[in-house]
Amino acid sequence: MALVDTSEQNFESTVELALVNSGFRSRKHTDYDRALCLDDGPLFDFIRATQMETWERLKLQHGDQVRERFLKRLVKEIQERGALEVLRKGIIDLGCHFYLAWFQPETSLNEDHRRKYKANIFSVIRQLHFSEQTDQSLDLCLFLNGIPIFTAELKNPLKGQTVRDAIAQYQKNRDPKEPLFHFGRCLAHFAVDTDYAFMTTLLARESTRFLPFNKGHEHGAGNPPNSDGFRTAYLWEEVWQPDSILEIINHFLRRVEVLDENGKPTGKKALIFPRYHQLDAVRRLVGDAKAKGPGNSYLIEHSAGSGKSNTIAWLAHQLAGLHDASDRRVFDTVIVITDRRVLDKQLRDTVMSFEQTKGLVFAVDEKKSSLLAQGLEEGKDIIVTTLQTFPFVTDKIQKIGSRTFAVLVDEAHSSQTGETTRSMKATLAVSDLEQAEREDQEPEETEEDRINAVVEAQMKKSGRLKNVSFFAFTATPKPKTLELFGRRDENGRFHPFSLYSMRQAIEEKFILDVLRNYTTFKVYFALNKRVQDDPNYPRKKAIYLLKSYADLHDHSIQKKTEIMIEHFHDQVKERIGGQAKAMVVTRSRLHAVRYKRMFERVLKQEKLPYKALVAFSGTVRDPDTGEEFTEAGMNGVPESQTAQTFKQSKYRFLIVAEKFQTGFDQPLLHTMYVDKKLSGVNAVQTLSRLNRTAPDKKETMVLDFTNDAEDIQKSFQPYYEATLLTEPTDPNKLYDLRLKVEEHLLYQKQDVEGFAQLYFSKGATQQKLRAYMDPIVDRFKQLDQEKQEEFRKAVDSYVRLYSFLCHVLQFTDLDLEKSYQFMRILRPLLPINRERLPVEVTDSINMDSFRIQQTSTGKIALMNEDGELKPITELGTGRQEDERLPLSEIIHYINEHYGTDFTSEEKVRYFSADMERRMLDQQGLRLALDPAINPSDETRRLAFNDYFGEILEDMIDANTDIYRKIVEDHNFGDIFKMVMFKKVMSSMIELK
Repeated sequence: MALVDTSEQNFESTVELALVNSGFRSRKHTDYDRALCLDDGPLFDFIRATQMETWERLKLQHGDQVRERFLKRLVKEIQERGALEVLRKGIIDLGCHFYLAWFQPETSLNEDHRRKYKANIFSVIRQLHFSEQTDQSLDLCLFLNGIPIFTAELKNPLKGQTVRDAIAQYQKNRDPKEPLFHFGRCLAHFAVDTDYAFMTTLLARESTRFLPFNKGHEHGAGNPPNSDGFRTAYLWEEVWQPDSILEIINHFLRRVEVLDENGKPTGKKALIFPRYHQLDAVRRLVGDAKAKGPGNSYLIEHSAGSGKSNTIAWLAHQLAGLHDASDRRVFDTVIVITDRRVLDKQLRDTVMSFEQTKGLVFAVDEKKSSLLAQGLEEGKDIIVTTLQTFPFVTDKIQKIGSRTFAVLVDEAHSSQTGETTRSMKATLAVSDLEQAEREDQEPEETEEDRINAVVEAQMKKSGRLKNVSFFAFTATPKPKTLELFGRRDENGRFHPFSLYSMRQAIEEKFILDVLRNYTTFKVYFALNKRVQDDPNYPRKKAIYLLKSYADLHDHSIQKKTEIMIEHFHDQVKERIGGQAKAMVVTRSRLHAVRYKRMFERVLKQEKLPYKALVAFSGTVRDPDTGEEFTEAGMNGVPESQTAQTFKQSKYRFLIVAEKFQTGFDQPLLHTMYVDKKLSGVNAVQTLSRLNRTAPDKKETMVLDFTNDAEDIQKSFQPYYEATLLTEPTDPNKLYDLRLKVEEHLLYQKQDVEGFAQLYFSKGATQQKLRAYMDPIVDRFKQLDQEKQEEFRKAVDSYVRLYSFLCHVLQFTDLDLEKSYQFMRILRPLLPINRERLPVEVTDSINMDSFRIQQTSTGKIALMNEDGELKPITELGTGRQEDERLPLSEIIHYINEHYGTDFTSEEKVRYFSADMERRMLDQQGLRLALDPAINPSDETRRLAFNDYFGEILEDMIDANTDIYRKIVEDHNFGDIFKMVMFKKVMSSMIELK
């Protein structure tokens, strides 16, 4: 009985046979010219078959030496320009232009082009002896028309060798000085075993970086089982097929200039080869668009680290030249939209760098709408613009009429300004503490929310455009995004069209796992009442304000800052080759301001060489001091230069309030300090600022002072593998919402009918429409505040839900549309009574004790399973009554829920820290204790004693028990006073 051949040679034979069966020629290693790095047999067969007349002209000039001189010319061109350029554009020898490859024509109309395309010759050589100096050989080399394009080392795990051995062979035994291994001479090098495949385009000894080229398995790394053979068979059965290789060379491979961290050319070149998921996504998207034509939607869920900019660029260029089976152009214009008010340079440059025909790509931002109109009217092939222009684009598309469009929406490049949801802050008459509280409670608008809103608004205005296909890219789809752009299966669940999961990106080491080193802390504190009377306050609002008071307290900010700086100095500063940086995520702009000032103080006090930058929008007024702060003023550089300044080595900390939490790529970010409630998509996007890879970056760290590990796990789980929407939004919710609006009896059905007749007529004016609305608004004003809130929320929910569902479903009930238009006009006319929060409650309390305690550390594990999102379910419900309670009961609740059993030592420690802060705020005391001004130790002590007595009296309400201990126990009081004198003197010396 014959044994199964498990040798490496058998693996090579399997691959070679598959290639030969697909059209490759099998050649011998002796056919290869080691000096020229060519197999000239297939080369001249190709030229004779496709360009014989040109060859005869060249023979007239070169005579009998035509073959040798042509080969010399070809080798010189490949050495100087690279094989990719030569294969794409050919060479010129004495005025004779030779094509070295023919690529598939976009249409079938040119029969001669099709014939030449079929004449391309693919060949394979096993055990290729590549060196003139040694007899070394590599396992496999693939050729296109005699020019080597791919090399491969094949290993069989059954013989004890794996893909890691193949990689090591390239790194240790394949000298980059050998002509075949020069950069650009060969297009790619593959390390392959029966289970895994890796590739690189640049051999550089031990520095060679091989990238995974695997399909993925169960949303992770690797390859799925193959019932017909090896797991890596897709490589030679799919990727290395002749049509596939020609497409990769013509449409995917890209030679680029390597830039430094400041975006300046380094003089080095790189060759970009698509990763498998990029190749697969683009091909499937193009194939589906070719088969189905315009009018469809596609959701591409690709994780951070997926190379999304390249995927978008490849897709845009292929869609621009796409023709259907009848040779008609599928899309007249491809529009790439990014969510940046200033057109995203990286995406624009990436798309333009693929341009092989000058003028194919047209880039314009929202400030140049006339140019955008011109580009649309002239039918530019590819237009790159911003989300802000989208309404203009869709209006123009409708007016243009019969043309077809592909719209590629990139939402991962988020605006860093954070001003979208904060634009009204400057006009709100609220205290800064109240503003900080609102910011903490306000759900943050993500780039995905903005895109969904714009797309919904335009679709509602113009309907689903049958001449437009949408291709939406996201790493973290929300339910609305899945329902808008996803594909629905037989079970009613919505899926992305293409998926490259977070799990696969982590396992393939394209991004780092930000949950691997996650430490959580719990903050404990206790408050006491400093006033004699016991006023009543709304319970929920007061509790929130008292917690905010504790979070914003100098002691809280100081202790957290000290932990952050100590952790960074001890455990972070030497990471990434001593370049590691950290981000501090705060819950409001006021928090960011106070953290920035505290960081400056502690860094100076500890004499550390690090500097911190802050990022927030607008102007912030600190209620404790009355001072106003801006980002530019605190940093000393223009706001537009914050990100660039952070690249400087001395800046190690970036303190942010909403800005830079999404769409900010800084590979040197190693650690994040979180002092803000995070959940859902916002948690994933914020923490993902750390996941970018960099040389010497092995891991990340998170210290979280606010969130529990379980809450973070719940936020990440839906996006770890495939993200699915369990079911569509129930349209019957519209009827439920409309009933909630109508039950307030502010208008009758005939009011809606009369409004609709006018609204949909040509004679509708704003004045006439207001005539229907004003009586309803007057009746609304007569409702109590709770009923007003219920009505407004129900109206708002109906408008939002209908705006979404109207382009997902086809409604036959016209009354729903009439009600929508009626409520849409009514909604902005309803007055809002902004209830001021009882901020004065903070004047009646003191902090008694404070402690930060670590609660967990280690990896937050995610399950290997699909994440499910639920459909939109919220209805417009009224708010619950906020009962009023005495301040003493509210403080008792706070101390029970946020406090703990503080020891006497902890209380004294907090009391002394509080006194030290108060003393250092006294300008007179600082002058009196300055040895340069007052050299007498005795005089300094007398001055200190005076201030000590005054400040101690002011602190009688801070902690009555400690106050009495100091005053009544003279021994304890003298020791406490002596310790405080030394602490204050030491702090003053450190601060100088």
